[in-house]
Amino acid sequence: MSTIKEAVLSLVKKLPENATLEDIMEHLYVKQKILKGQKQLELGQFYTHEEAKEIMKEGLK
Repeated sequence: MSTIKEAVLSLVKKLPENATLEDIMEHLYVKQKILKGQKQLELGQFYTHEEAKEIMKEGLK
């Protein structure tokens, strides 16, 4: 398994040469959110579709 540093370097290398700092930051942000979501799935920290629908119903009352 690669380290975070290796993953970031790989991500940056795949961007076009004219990528801006903002582009890089956006890609890193998305990568961070994906990794966080994967970790939450592993830990069972998620709602099923039905649970989410019920939460939304309660919030919209």
